[in-house]
Amino acid sequence: MQELERLSAGRLPDLMAAARELRDLGHGRVITYSPKVFIPLTRLCRDVCNYCTFARSPRQGERAYLTIDEVLAIARAGARAGCTEALFTLGDKPELRYRAAREALAELGHAATISYLAEAARRVLDETGLLPHVNPGVMTEGDIAALRAVSVSQGLMLESAAPRLCDRGGPHHGSPDKHPAVRLETIRLAGEAAVPFTSGILIGIGETRKERIEALLALRDMHEYHGHIQEIIVQNFRAKPGTRMAEAPEPPVEDQLWTIAVARLIFGPAMNIQTPPNLRPEALALLLDAGINDWGGVSPVTPDHVNPEAPWPHLDLLRQATRAAGKELAPRLAIYPAYALNRERWLAPALRAKVMQAIDSDGLARADSWTPGATTTPPSLGCPRPGSAGREIARTLDRALDGASLETEEIVRLFQARGDEFDSVRAAADCLRRSVKGDVVTYVVNRNVNYTNLCTYHCGFCAFSKGRSAERLRGRAYEVDLAEIARRAQEAWARGATEICMQGGIHPDYTGTTYLDICRAVKAAVPAIHIHAFSPLEILQGARTLGLSVDCYLRELKAAGLGSLPGTAAEILDDEVRAIICPDKLDTEEWLEVVETAHAVGLRTTATIMFGHVDRPLHWARHLMAIRSLQVRTGGITEFVPLPFVPMEAPIYLKGRARRGPTFRETILMHAVARLVLHPHVTNIQVSWVKMGRDGAAACLDSGANDLGGTLMNESISRAAGAEHGQELAPPEMEAFIRGLGRMPRQRTMLYGTPSSERIEASMAASPLVEPVFGPVRRRPRADAIIAAAE
Repeated sequence: MQELERLSAGRLPDLMAAARELRDLGHGRVITYSPKVFIPLTRLCRDVCNYCTFARSPRQGERAYLTIDEVLAIARAGARAGCTEALFTLGDKPELRYRAAREALAELGHAATISYLAEAARRVLDETGLLPHVNPGVMTEGDIAALRAVSVSQGLMLESAAPRLCDRGGPHHGSPDKHPAVRLETIRLAGEAAVPFTSGILIGIGETRKERIEALLALRDMHEYHGHIQEIIVQNFRAKPGTRMAEAPEPPVEDQLWTIAVARLIFGPAMNIQTPPNLRPEALALLLDAGINDWGGVSPVTPDHVNPEAPWPHLDLLRQATRAAGKELAPRLAIYPAYALNRERWLAPALRAKVMQAIDSDGLARADSWTPGATTTPPSLGCPRPGSAGREIARTLDRALDGASLETEEIVRLFQARGDEFDSVRAAADCLRRSVKGDVVTYVVNRNVNYTNLCTYHCGFCAFSKGRSAERLRGRAYEVDLAEIARRAQEAWARGATEICMQGGIHPDYTGTTYLDICRAVKAAVPAIHIHAFSPLEILQGARTLGLSVDCYLRELKAAGLGSLPGTAAEILDDEVRAIICPDKLDTEEWLEVVETAHAVGLRTTATIMFGHVDRPLHWARHLMAIRSLQVRTGGITEFVPLPFVPMEAPIYLKGRARRGPTFRETILMHAVARLVLHPHVTNIQVSWVKMGRDGAAACLDSGANDLGGTLMNESISRAAGAEHGQELAPPEMEAFIRGLGRMPRQRTMLYGTPSSERIEASMAASPLVEPVFGPVRRRPRADAIIAAAE
């Protein structure tokens, strides 16, 4: 009662200011909307609300329900227009009132509207990719369960908690499904069933402000118990000709602003508060000022069938109004991020993969169709220019440019940048790159040798590794023998290479001696070539098989010719993520210990991050902080290499448990934020042309990166995952590409020295490669048996 009195007595400017502050605390600068199509499955309804023009009685010659073909035609048009949501809106249980509805349902093979809705939603889900949201009215426990299997969210407006509105003369008289207790019971049942749920109130139909607060408090109580209400809609009544309330006054904008602000104050910062933009197109800025963070569904294809007199605002106008308020418009799914990111609780099993593959790392809708490794043209970004970043981002960028060690929260915030903030992060990273490295873009002439794809580990992201019996799955397992490795090294040297990069699967029979033999074979064949080889996982495996410490084993490898280590197998340096994507691999602490030990014995390393699968910005921040801390201690990292997850053939993606790689925005930000966070300790940020393609690589070079990595000659790991950008970018092509960007190419060695003129000349006149030889897997004593004996 005290809360009700306090809210009722509040002055509108004060309420709005408090609501804005809460909204910004929970949602920052992002204002969301759902690109949707509106599918009016039936306009028959057993209720007779005095303000409604959507529901109507059966008409001669008019079908009672849309056919499945009509439903799919609407959904497919939406899919072509970039929609992600199929909003099913329909009258409440018309078969209980109309014989025409019962007969139509019987012809369709159904006894109830809910059953037909479930079929229609399933067909849309399976055949168009749109994610259904259903608004079928009051539901039973069984109805909710049936629809949960085919929809990502459900909804029912409470409208009002005032039973008197159902009395004779009230707007809900003769509408049994509009009684507040009945509707609250449906909302409660949805909470019991763990359904992401939409509700809200309709203002201006005769209720008092006190009754609005009571309705909002009733919804809050329900949400606090079940946690399932994902959004609260504050919708204003619109008088419609031909209805009993055609002459009723509409609520003034100040009344709606008051209600929005009160809703925000009641529900707090995290709740999504929405109001339809088409019902107040002249007051968009004021609605934002009142504390909303969502515009609801906006359709480029279908009208608002409930309010046909109010067309949707054009998306460009909505974006302009949102930006004018200092906010950034972002698309979402029908299921909000907090629920999409907790799929196991909130979604039926059949829906989890569809949602996972439709979201970005924040749980919002993917805003582009780009995928790492694919030849899809990425979005055009243009040259980086500072945007109008907010004070928080601007302060963080200033600290990064000064070389300060950023806090976890600051790094996460950089990764969440969109719109003008995204532009500002890019521009700051590019400015820092120019001040540290100038306009030079470096690359190394090297050759990749993946000496075996047989592996005992089961990393969910890896499409390269094979078991002994994996031929029937993704091709045969292979080994490259020492003679072929030596031959490839000689051929690489003849083609101007200064480095040979060697990694492979963790072969069950390989021991530490195997890796020593590989180094000796290469050095015997080409004494001057730099050996950049063996991930920290291979180092740990090799040391254990010989019963040596990592320190001793690294010293033996160095004596055998090893020059540096690739900082791969890092994936995400956060054990929460590693437990999902590589549970049997070395953990974060072990990776860091191997790399730090390598630096201690005089072997420098790279550092990588493989991102865009199940990880989130918090995990990326932790990873970068771990790399920075390591580099501060040792100074042994030569470059940082972001590796966007290539999903096409990855087992974890094919099983529906990973996203479709990072979005293009996220990938650009990884390079830019890495430049800022690792400054001044790691000065080289590399972009993988194999995963990014030339257009993507160019965008990264404008966003903080300064190195294009190796020419490679051969590449197996990304290709196995589905990458389509080739295996070699020869020096003449590499330099032409760099010059085409207005930058200066420079060949380098692995350790960022300058190759001899003889090496450079050889690289520019290289002969075609001889087809490499991949041999069958040979039997040896198993390494795990050797480890057990050593222990």
